[in-house]
Amino acid sequence: MRRMIQWTIGVTAILAVASVAYFAYDFGMVRFNNPSLSNYPIQGIDVSHHQGDIDWQTVGTQGNVRFAIMKATEGGDHQDSKFAENWQHAKDAGVVRGAYHFFTFCRPGKDQAQNVLATVPREPGTLPIAIDLEFVGNCNKVPTLEEMSAEVNAFFTELKGSFPEKPIFYVTQEFFDQYLKGNETRFPDHYLWLRSVFKEPKQEDCGRWSIWQFADNGTLDGIQGPVDLNALCPSETGFAHLFRAVAAN
Repeated sequence: MRRMIQWTIGVTAILAVASVAYFAYDFGMVRFNNPSLSNYPIQGIDVSHHQGDIDWQTVGTQGNVRFAIMKATEGGDHQDSKFAENWQHAKDAGVVRGAYHFFTFCRPGKDQAQNVLATVPREPGTLPIAIDLEFVGNCNKVPTLEEMSAEVNAFFTELKGSFPEKPIFYVTQEFFDQYLKGNETRFPDHYLWLRSVFKEPKQEDCGRWSIWQFADNGTLDGIQGPVDLNALCPSETGFAHLFRAVAAN
């Protein structure tokens, strides 16, 4: 009986510590990465309807929010309920904007591109279209490399007339390893937006990536709850003109 009581107390203590750690992380009190503005001077956020009503004027006054990439669409027929509002209000606050599409594996790429074309305004001074490529939140289908590359190429072929810029690929390490690693030429030329919340990516010291999502539990004035935090690779020149224009105003 004594051993059972001791075991129960031990398990309870472990669960209590795990619970505290989880809430500390979830509320942004614990973060694995905290890149400085001196090392990564251009930082930003990505948002969707999950962030609710954002006070963009307050967000825009913070030095670590130079850009915001916002969810616009998903699949072939879903539009983010906060996209139009976020798109306009971020512009009013002087934040460089970008739109992203969550790519589903269960809908033809051409159909998904039509959803983007019907939703995202074509405006100067914005980041290229980003495509979110990950398994989490997706359908149960796991395409072959050939299927994946065919649908992603069809997606960007359809967008090319309205959005001719080199796109941004947001990828998890799992997706990168399964589809992109060693197969980059099978996909459209792209900027790489890497999710790595546990450590800084070491792919040639950001020579092969453009944006690093370094946290998913950030806290900012003007946003209720956690928000994803990102940093632009200091050597990235493809977007530099956007931030020079903002600085000059």
